[in-house]
Amino acid sequence: MIPRKTLPPIELWGGVECTVACIGDRYTDLLGATGHHERASDLDAFAALGIIALRYPVLWERVAPDSPERCDWSWTDERLARLRDLGIRPILGLVHHGNGPRYNRLAGPDFAQGLADFAVRVAERYPWVEDYTPVNEPLTTARFSGLYGIWYPHGRDSETFLRLLFNELDATRRAMAAIRAVNPAARLIQTDDLGRTWATPPLQYQADFENERRWLGWDLLTGRIGPEHPLRPYLLAHGIGPQELDSWLASPCPPDLVGINHYLSSERFLDHRVESYPEEKRGGNGHDRYADVEAARVLVDGCAGPAELLREAWARYRIPLAITETHNGCTRDEQMRWFAEIWDAASQVHAEGVDIRAVTAWSLLGATDWNSMLTEQSGFYEPGVFDIRAPRPRPTAMVQLLKDLAGKGRSDHPVLDVPGWWHRNDRLHYPPLRGRPHWHATPATGHTGQPHGQQRSLLIVGVRGTLGLALARACVARGLPHHLLGRERFDIADAAMVIQVLRQLRPWAVVNAAGCVDIDLAERDPNRCWRENCAGAETLAQACAELEIPLVTFSSDLVFDGGKPGPYFEPDPVGPLNAYGSSKAAAEQRVLSRHSGSLVIRTSAFFGPWDRYNFASQVLARLKAGNEVYAVDGVAVSPTYIPDLVDHALDLLIDGETGVWHLASRGGISWYDFAQAVADAWRLDSKLIYPATPAEVGWVARRPANSVLASGRGDIMPSFEGAFGRFVDAVRRQGDPPALPMGLVGLMTVPVAEHSKR
Repeated sequence: MIPRKTLPPIELWGGVECTVACIGDRYTDLLGATGHHERASDLDAFAALGIIALRYPVLWERVAPDSPERCDWSWTDERLARLRDLGIRPILGLVHHGNGPRYNRLAGPDFAQGLADFAVRVAERYPWVEDYTPVNEPLTTARFSGLYGIWYPHGRDSETFLRLLFNELDATRRAMAAIRAVNPAARLIQTDDLGRTWATPPLQYQADFENERRWLGWDLLTGRIGPEHPLRPYLLAHGIGPQELDSWLASPCPPDLVGINHYLSSERFLDHRVESYPEEKRGGNGHDRYADVEAARVLVDGCAGPAELLREAWARYRIPLAITETHNGCTRDEQMRWFAEIWDAASQVHAEGVDIRAVTAWSLLGATDWNSMLTEQSGFYEPGVFDIRAPRPRPTAMVQLLKDLAGKGRSDHPVLDVPGWWHRNDRLHYPPLRGRPHWHATPATGHTGQPHGQQRSLLIVGVRGTLGLALARACVARGLPHHLLGRERFDIADAAMVIQVLRQLRPWAVVNAAGCVDIDLAERDPNRCWRENCAGAETLAQACAELEIPLVTFSSDLVFDGGKPGPYFEPDPVGPLNAYGSSKAAAEQRVLSRHSGSLVIRTSAFFGPWDRYNFASQVLARLKAGNEVYAVDGVAVSPTYIPDLVDHALDLLIDGETGVWHLASRGGISWYDFAQAVADAWRLDSKLIYPATPAEVGWVARRPANSVLASGRGDIMPSFEGAFGRFVDAVRRQGDPPALPMGLVGLMTVPVAEHSKR
């Protein structure tokens, strides 16, 4: 180890997802998918984070897509000049999970020299740049392209895998030689994924092989594949000649810095008991069949963890390290816990004398379609430090976390009081295995691995309602300690009780899901509606403001009059048609005037798999029983899937958002068409569904003809079609919600009623 006082402090780096992947004959450019190609202003937002260096693309496929002689430098000229002005050190990537341009692809014999020719042009154009990653993650790219068949050239054998890997590494060696001929100070920062493989005893041989193979790229670059290397026979047996292999002993290209990319999926578990796993998790090596899953989902005692992996890399190479990618596509709290744990692990080994230089926030703008490994262009987006689904990239809670960690080395956000899901017992989806077979390292735990002090809680108001229960369910799944209180213990219209309970519980935030939800009852008893929806919300807001507690409260699409031809956005003027809508409109104004730090979420009627009160569940129950359904036609709404609603509401709360937000499933549909969708999904008799007028289903209060919601602040909610599909899947998995007696329809005021046949 190196004495701690001689090591430079850990820096905060950043990166943008910039893959140009080739799937079949189609190229996918993620700089376009996240919009960064068009937004130079992103760089100023990155600089405000305090990052020291930025992994940034000057990609061969983008600069010279058609011919090596026709290079378009306009985009990179602008961006690199701005980075230089901002004082951010660029780490230039030349190929990122790519295969080169069409005229010189990864599998071809000229790939390495082609990249070297491009690299010298880059170095000559930007002689002031010193840090390079010519090929990002060569081992990982070779696995996905040559062994798993996912990316071009879609190989599924060791020969293709190794040829691609050696092409990438030869390209790296030649590119660095070309760059250093222009700039002798140029440094190689070589990235790759680093994890570990665990296995049941019959598959330990495969785990041993994979645990050696994970080092192969760095081992070749550092000239370590000599006669005694355990993988040398494998290489010679699968197409790598001894002269080619020995060339790496004679002419290595050791990295100046080993860049470790690490994800929650990087540690794998292999299990010969395939019957215990779903079909999509089963595979094999040609000799044995086995399941391949995330180790965190099986190992009761936990995985190795990032600190142990960093120690391994340092012990093997004694080259300075950096964590060059780390991301968790999950809820905001879990994103924060994962990054904080990575930072803690780096700090821990840094204090032990490991020369670790940086932790990289990857990806600053999130990632698109990585849930399918870029094999589908569905537009599935995972937010990063910024969320691009807004008029301009919206800072999430990750922004403050990064500033805290880079400035103070720690963060005090309440969600960090609880360990991430990969440490909690409910993570074990498959037959659990105690102990860590073969490897016996103690997993690293930072302040996210062990709670520090008292776990701070949310307070959710509304113990009987669907919304309150759904919020509590989401908090359990996300590891967010919470109190769920009803009117008996927490009457939000009772100022003295509110202050007393808030001082006693000291929540870090309050979510108000209480109130009168029966629209027609509100019309009959407006005083009760006003007390529960408006006066109570105002009282709660006043108390939260006095105690400086963030507040979330829910409003309704019924604050609008329905006269607008298109969807309603946040700034649109309200004009309620009924007592319920009036109480919500007044509550919005009073809550925000009393507590400027409040978040007011307007939503629509919601549906979900957990209760029998929602419209979809009622229609399903009636159609399965062979009963008729009369559903209102000609009224457009945004039925909202409640799991989406509560998760995004919690994310916005954690992000510190305030003011009015619209959270509703994207798109509009009539109640009649919604009922038809239920019938179609379960292949039930749609002839039992009849279009009806509001009067025919017994509505008392007027409803707007159009109350479709959309957001101008952030288009973060999934579409109705996608949400409905997930609802169908969830109901099929767990069984139908219990049928609701039609006499209780008023509890949720859904527009379906029983009538004699017309």
